[in-house]
Amino acid sequence: MHLAELQDVIARTYGERDAARGLPSSVAWLAEEVGELAQAVRKGNDAQRLHELGDVLAWLTTIAGQLGLSLEDAAARYADGCPRCDASPCSCP
Repeated sequence: MHLAELQDVIARTYGERDAARGLPSSVAWLAEEVGELAQAVRKGNDAQRLHELGDVLAWLTTIAGQLGLSLEDAAARYADGCPRCDASPCSCP
């Protein structure tokens, strides 16, 4: 699935509810999910890690939509490697 497709699915599925919740609450949910991902990375199995990665991606997608921004545009920053040194692999000190 492409990021733009994911943004469309998330917007159709949760957009109205997420807009009513508001950006600050969505950011708080993202932070909570990142914590759950950290726990899954430390103590979970691959199924739990995939579940939490999906949740983090969904909340990040929601926030991008609420901001009116494209995840594809955000990801493009890394299309040619490191955005600081323009190398791949990164050669930053």
